[in-house]
Order: sequence, then structure tokens, then C-alpha cells
Amino acid sequence: MMKYIIELILSIGKVDRRWIFLVIGLAVLLPLFFPLGLPIRATNATQRVYDAVEELEPNSKVLVSFEYGPSTKPEIHPMAIAILRHLFTNSQKVYVTCLWPDGQFMAEDALTEIAEEEYGLTYGEDYVLLGFRPGNEAVVKGLVSNIRKLYTTDARGTLVDQIPMMANVNKVKDFDFIFSASAGYPGTIEWVQYAADPTGVPMSTGTTSIQVNDVMPYVQSGQVKGILAGMPGAAEYEALIGSPGIGTSGMDAQSIAHLVIVLFIVFGNITYFIETQRAKKY
Repeated sequence: MMKYIIELILSIGKVDRRWIFLVIGLAVLLPLFFPLGLPIRATNATQRVYDAVEELEPNSKVLVSFEYGPSTKPEIHPMAIAILRHLFTNSQKVYVTCLWPDGQFMAEDALTEIAEEEYGLTYGEDYVLLGFRPGNEAVVKGLVSNIRKLYTTDARGTLVDQIPMMANVNKVKDFDFIFSASAGYPGTIEWVQYAADPTGVPMSTGTTSIQVNDVMPYVQSGQVKGILAGMPGAAEYEALIGSPGIGTSGMDAQSIAHLVIVLFIVFGNITYFIETQRAKKY
């Protein structure tokens, strides 16, 4: 019996690399289409973001900023979707700005999917897309001082003064909460330095995994209420709001792919060990 097991391991260890690529590809693709629902436990950083949103009163004014593009969409977009879903479920008023030009396209996709198709909300009364303005941190400073000087119209060309939910909203201090979906500069750090800290408006953020170390000092100091760290953070947030989505299926795919890679490494090392021992006998 042991002989057959050894021969099986040896055959797996010598399998053509093209078959390995195929197996890993299937390990990634299948969970995306057929999520496994692997257990997900939220970290403290993710829980703090959830709690901060939960503490908001209904009809609170929330500023959500989109600062990412197609290259970082797999990490950031799932958390942006989850945040919007949570805010709209709790009947919050959502105001969307974009510090990146690509962020406007990401925001339009997210709002179409969640606000329009899923919740059937009314534009201008439940949510508004102010859109992109060039200037990096100067845009944040402009929002702090006077929104109407920076935005005379929204992303759809409607005069800001004609949008019902823009009544009595003139600067960042008029908002109750800020969330930054950020992939880099300008993004979370600029919102902390030029908006949240000077005005006292609480904020949370979601970033790419590689950016977490840069933002974590602000989280630890209490300047930022929690952080969603890449796709794992998105999946954890989806679990907290009870709405599995792209983040959850993405983590399923990552987990299975990593498991398959580890198994191939194990079989490869066992094969090497067995063949080395056999070579010593001859």
C-alpha cells in the first residue's frame, strides 16, 4: 500500500507544469463563480469601521471619496460597494467626490449598482455624485472652505444649488462622517490632514493592502476610525453587514489557490526527498 502511495506522490511531483497552471487557474476561477462561504472573522480595524457607521443617526450626511482606478479595483471596489450598501440600508444621505479622474467612473459603477438597481433611490434626494475636480489636496482644502466655489455643478451637469440634498451643505464641517476609498495619493492621508483633523468630522477609510502601513499610525492615534485593509477587509465588512459579495468570493479564491500552491510545494519536496534517497542507494 505504501509503495502505491509513494508512486502516486512521485507522479504528482513530476506532473507537467502546464497542468499545474491549469489547476491553479481553476482553483481561482471556480470559487469566484461558486463561492464556498468559508468562515470570515472581522479584525478589530474592520469592526471599528462598522461600528462608526452604525453609530450614525438616520439621515446623516456622509461624504464618500473615490480615489482609485481600474488597476486597484479588485481590492477597493468591493469595500466601496459594501460601504454604500451599509449607508443606504441605514438611510444615510451620501455625497460622493473623486480625487482621482478614474474614481468618477468607479463611483458611477458603484452608485448604479447599489443606489439605483438595488435600492431604487432618488438622485439628488438620497445621493449625489459631485464628481472629479483636479488639484489633489487643494480639492480637499476647497471642500473644507466652500464646496460651492469648487463645485458649481455635479457630475451630471446639474447646478449644485438646484439639488435638494445640497441645501445647507456648504463645507466639510456640514457632514457627519467621511469615508475615503483610497489607493494612494491623493487619498486617506490628505483627508486626515486637511479635512478630518481641522474640522473634527470623524472619518474611516479603506485602502489597498500595501498602503495599510502608511495609514495605520492615524488609525492607532484615533484620527481614523478603523481601516478596511484590501480585499480581506472588504470580505470582513461584507460578513459584518451580512451581505457576501465580490470580496467574499475573492477571498475564497485566494484561500483555495494558496492551499493548492502549498500542496504542490509539499508534493514537490516529498518527490525530491524520495528521489534523493533512491539515488543514494545506487
